[in-house]
Amino acid sequence: ATEASIDLLQNEPLAMFDTAAEGTRAALAFAAASGTRRFLLTSSGAVYGRQPPDMTHVPETYVGGPDIGDPMSAYGEGKRAAEMLCACYRRKYPDLSTVVARCFAFVGPILPLDAHFAIGNFIRDALKGGPIQVGGDGAPYRSYLYAADLAVWLWTLLFKGEAGVAYNVGSAEDLDIETLARAVARHAQPPCEINIARPRTPGAPPSRYVPDVTRISRELKLPPIIGLGDAIARTFAFHRAITPL
Repeated sequence: ATEASIDLLQNEPLAMFDTAAEGTRAALAFAAASGTRRFLLTSSGAVYGRQPPDMTHVPETYVGGPDIGDPMSAYGEGKRAAEMLCACYRRKYPDLSTVVARCFAFVGPILPLDAHFAIGNFIRDALKGGPIQVGGDGAPYRSYLYAADLAVWLWTLLFKGEAGVAYNVGSAEDLDIETLARAVARHAQPPCEINIARPRTPGAPPSRYVPDVTRISRELKLPPIIGLGDAIARTFAFHRAITPL
């Protein structure tokens, strides 16, 4: 899997694409040569491209895609190429079952606090006493699955996912970034302030990056176990334990 790194995407989009596509090809070739029976690809919700603003939760059946003329789409297009390679290898090697996990956004102890992940940045700001800095207007919608749920879902997909099928992996509990910042602020000790960089544009539809997880819930009976509030609290507790204030 390539890094989900904005810096890498901006500076070396070809390296990002090649890591996802050629790395997957190498892994599939090794799997086929060694008689592997099950292969799980960790893909991304980025394969859908920009989520239409009137679509609250994007399903696996949505056939949109990133802008293929924009190098900033290298991450999503690399994942799309990886999914195509899985389909090609599955056809060429019938004994090799490939399953795709389209991963969205997550929170948990190992999430970097200094990368481009909003929830990680908010927790970092809160651990430092605030204020929590919201770089935009706070309007985009996101959702977050806890790391332990992610692990359970991926293991279940590896062993029980239907061959040739892609499954969204993430939380359907959507909220806007401002609400997320306030949720994080409530877990700070003491609660901290929030600074939002700019006001919202009246009437502008917010961007969304939220999965429809009906398929994985219905077919594999996989609900989220840890809610967002508990997930934030657990992540705070982890970082306070390793870096006492």
